[in-house]
Amino acid sequence: MRKASTRANSPKRLKISDRTRALYDARDKSQDNLDPDAPVKPPGFWEGAKIGKFYRPLKTQISFRIDNDVLEWLKSKGEGHLTRINQILREQMESEPSHSRKRLSER
Repeated sequence: MRKASTRANSPKRLKISDRTRALYDARDKSQDNLDPDAPVKPPGFWEGAKIGKFYRPLKTQISFRIDNDVLEWLKSKGEGHLTRINQILREQMESEPSHSRKRLSER
């Protein structure tokens, strides 16, 4: 069985700014070795790191009715029709003005 794809939230590459590099160079270096389990890494270590690579949104299992022709269309695209439903709904949600999403989250 093939593992389901979770690319809905594609990771972004981290870019280190010149300001961040300058702040790193100007830091209090006496604080660097206080915690051996959390060593201080130079900005170059994080260059190109992926943000959100392991993020998985919390999901809730639900049941809903869908028209047969819509379901057949989703299934005709290959495996992962449930993931596709989620992607379609997420795209619609994100296309709305931000104030609409804010009002929904306040409920």
